[in-house]
Amino acid sequence: MATEGRRGSAMTAAPSKNAVVTAKIAAAVIVWLIVVGLLRNGLSVDVVERMGAQILDRPGGPMTFRFLLQPAMAAFAAWRDGVADARAGRPPFFWSLARGEDVGGRLKEALIATARILLLGVVMDAIYQAIVLGRFYPGEAAVVALLLAFLPYVLLRGPFSRLARAWAAKSTGA
Repeated sequence: MATEGRRGSAMTAAPSKNAVVTAKIAAAVIVWLIVVGLLRNGLSVDVVERMGAQILDRPGGPMTFRFLLQPAMAAFAAWRDGVADARAGRPPFFWSLARGEDVGGRLKEALIATARILLLGVVMDAIYQAIVLGRFYPGEAAVVALLLAFLPYVLLRGPFSRLARAWAAKSTGA
């Protein structure tokens, strides 16, 4: 039986008001950072090349631990929600997105599950940028947070759901 009151519609109860507010804040921050980044730096081949090079340099610089911490936190959230999906008999997460089944609701679940990780990612990248770059690139902070928190969650939730189903079937002898 799923734990009530902690999480979104993958669980039996609605998400807490705090979780919804945190998700809205995270979404607003990510969108704001992208918009400010586009307004400040534009979007050109040079900007994309600079951003790509700076993002690829991050794992070798200070605060490298976040490249393990944030995906691990996202993986934990994906495992928890994947198990809840399996218990509820819901289709695997990415598969339901690809088939267009309740895309808005499923993405909202993902945002609620990863909101704190996204906000932590933005703060950690801002600190990294201050230390290494001496300048804040808002769009890069948003992209790095999405790559380290949201993407692993989206990619792992479905496989974790399949694993939970397989383990449940094996333990019941089905």
